[in-house]
Amino acid sequence: MSIQTIGVIGAGQMGNGIAHVFAQAGFQVLMQDISEAFTQKGLATIDKNLQRGVDKGKMSAEEKTAVLGRVKLTTRLEDLADCDLVIEAATEKWEVKKLIFETLDAACKPGTILASNTSSISITKLAAVTKRPEAFIGMHFMNPVPVMQLIEVIRGLATSEATFEAVMELSRKLGKTPIPCNDFPGFVSNRVLMPMINEAIYALYEGVASVESIDGIMKLGMNHPMGPLALADFIGLDSCLFILNVLREGLGDPKYRPCPLLIKYVDAGWLGKKSGRGFYDYAKA
Repeated sequence: MSIQTIGVIGAGQMGNGIAHVFAQAGFQVLMQDISEAFTQKGLATIDKNLQRGVDKGKMSAEEKTAVLGRVKLTTRLEDLADCDLVIEAATEKWEVKKLIFETLDAACKPGTILASNTSSISITKLAAVTKRPEAFIGMHFMNPVPVMQLIEVIRGLATSEATFEAVMELSRKLGKTPIPCNDFPGFVSNRVLMPMINEAIYALYEGVASVESIDGIMKLGMNHPMGPLALADFIGLDSCLFILNVLREGLGDPKYRPCPLLIKYVDAGWLGKKSGRGFYDYAKA
């Protein structure tokens, strides 16, 4: 199965990172979002991140120009019809993803693999809205995509062995480490991570320690590069809440119940780094 041209749905933090690593690995990339402003912002982020590599002597200015030249932009899902693989990295909402995959399934050529970067939504459920569930798979990249090595590769119930092997090989061509898992709520990464983040929020809620103390203890005591509350801010508190609700509903276990303080912050619009305020105040940064 030859994969040469990649479609990426979403030019935000995850989408532009995915487009970046594919283009840097030599693939032709078509990055789509709902407005030209979003796609241009995503391309500017790729440009900025590549420039860091130039400044550090990891790539030449000519190599940077070549990478950017492999990224094309569009606002139409239908323009991805001839891509060999399309990865969706849109907002973490079922209704949005469902519409995207229905449109892609109708538009894309036979043989195109459809993939989702979802952090928690069932790959089997997403695949079922298409007529090609055997060619549907989860590719859960970690943030920031250009830096993090892991790709969590999730098989849906109907994912074929050929699709799985093609995506594993493709992931290695990116210089990443693909690790497979099966389709359960939160997969492995978020099933383990989110309860830890939630428990850190409970510790703050119950007055066990301050934000700085909780993060400091986890960083120094567990050798984590980032404390759980800072990590929650980085992920987005709305995303954390969404994933915890998926875990609670999908697994039926009350241990995944989101902390009331997390719900209150999301209701207040304190979503973390992207909104300027979460457990930390980024307006002061």
